[in-house]
Amino acid sequence: MKNLRLVFVGGALALGLAGGLVAAQEPPAPSADAHATPNPALKSTRDMTQAPLANGQNSFTKAEARSRIVSAGYSHVQELKKDREGLWQARAKRHGSYVRVALDYKGNVATR
Repeated sequence: MKNLRLVFVGGALALGLAGGLVAAQEPPAPSADAHATPNPALKSTRDMTQAPLANGQNSFTKAEARSRIVSAGYSHVQELKKDREGLWQARAKRHGSYVRVALDYKGNVATR
């Protein structure tokens, strides 16, 4: 019985040490800097409508621009073209009426 207790305690101790070694070999997960400022070039669909539009080189494709405008609550997107300032301009329907809408390089969508 004493030998069985020693085997059990020894096995538990060995498992505990092996688990600690495995945990010690894994690198810590990266954590976000609490003082980091959010990236203003990335927008979620939740907060991208009616923000001030920024001129600049726009890397959205026509399909991505259409998708962003639709995600902002517009439908029937028509006449979608990129202007000289880098804004995607379109005619789209919102709340039953057609309006002029624009998308900037940051993902902001606003009526014009």
